[in-house]
Amino acid sequence: MKVDVLLGLQWGDEGKGKIVDVLTPKYEIVARFQGGPNAGHTIEFDGNKFVLHTIPSGIFNQKTINVIGNGVIIDPCIFVKELNNLAKHQIETRNHLYISKKAHLILPTHRLLDATYEQSKGELKIGSTLKGIGPTYTDKVARNGLRIGDIIANDFKSKYLKLKKKHLEILEFYKFDVSNYKLDGILFDEYEAQWFAALDVIKEFKLIDSEYFINNALKEGKSVLAEGAQGSLLDIDFGSYPFVTSSNTITAGVCSGLGISPKNVGKVYGIFKAYCTRVGSGSFPTELDDEIGQKLREIGNEYGSTTGRPRRCGWLDIPALKYAIMLDGVDELLMMKADVLSPFDKIKVCTSYTIEGKNTQEIPFNTENTDLKANYEEVDGWNADLTKLSKIEDAPKKLIDYVKFIEKLVEVPVSVVSVGPDRTQTLFRE
Repeated sequence: MKVDVLLGLQWGDEGKGKIVDVLTPKYEIVARFQGGPNAGHTIEFDGNKFVLHTIPSGIFNQKTINVIGNGVIIDPCIFVKELNNLAKHQIETRNHLYISKKAHLILPTHRLLDATYEQSKGELKIGSTLKGIGPTYTDKVARNGLRIGDIIANDFKSKYLKLKKKHLEILEFYKFDVSNYKLDGILFDEYEAQWFAALDVIKEFKLIDSEYFINNALKEGKSVLAEGAQGSLLDIDFGSYPFVTSSNTITAGVCSGLGISPKNVGKVYGIFKAYCTRVGSGSFPTELDDEIGQKLREIGNEYGSTTGRPRRCGWLDIPALKYAIMLDGVDELLMMKADVLSPFDKIKVCTSYTIEGKNTQEIPFNTENTDLKANYEEVDGWNADLTKLSKIEDAPKKLIDYVKFIEKLVEVPVSVVSVGPDRTQTLFRE
């Protein structure tokens, strides 16, 4: 067996959580391989809405083992809040949620560092979620970090205090007022106490050497789905740097984030919206800063599931989509939020860029300081309510024409069309 991969092809918020939830019955194991609580995966069913930040989206299937992989970073407080919310709905987690010992911890001071670094950038802010993501990955690379496996060691408290001291010295340099800054509405000392209490909850779970667990599962013929967070265009190496996340969000990140070899990567599912959105700063060639963009935002409820910030909206960008498909080796595409485009008589699709007078489909090295113009083709809208559809055969012809138009441009088949947020509003194509 090989590990199938599901990831986003845009700037995140593509709808990965919903599709992982839909596909989970086909898999015995679902594993998150990167990112942290800056991700927000939304799942809706039976009139309930859940937003997961750390826990894999396969958690709602009691027969599936869910693994938080070594490439993920964990904020214990946020993790426990997720657990409590699931418990309110009688969703059991203890027996089918495993945590890698090699996953790194987000300390309370990591969040303070995130806030002060972002504040110091002034107008050059990258749009951080202020969840401590960047500082945690920085400590990981600098070999200063603390991992899940450390919390069961006798010297954990001393290791924690040593790293906290380093962080406080940095904050003092920036003249950051730790005593009066609130984390999730409470002062630091109280938050830190909650953080340590949350570690005790984590100890109740099965802490594993996830690389052995996953590879042994493959040897036993078990089916595994790797769940990505954020989007390919936010990859630390290949995204719109510096306005990116701090991890590898592309397929290659599965190998380092779960401990599997490249030869064990199977089918790659790529998710994209029928249009584009982005949260925070960074280039966005097809952005609509007008009434059309606002209409997309309102119809699509385009507000960040993690931050609540309004998302920037624009037309579908084919060069960017092809770039992500190339990086990820996508086998099948899944198009989300087709229903949001229903009211539009005409829909535009960016098919190329003009840069310094030359036409191209390649993303330039520097998208921020480049004279880049998006070139569009216009297609007919379908002007029909899609949300009640139960099978693709009943879809409007113009919707299918739009799908085929995209398939022709990117040369990859679209196997799923989503027509609403609920798991039942998912149409499968042959």
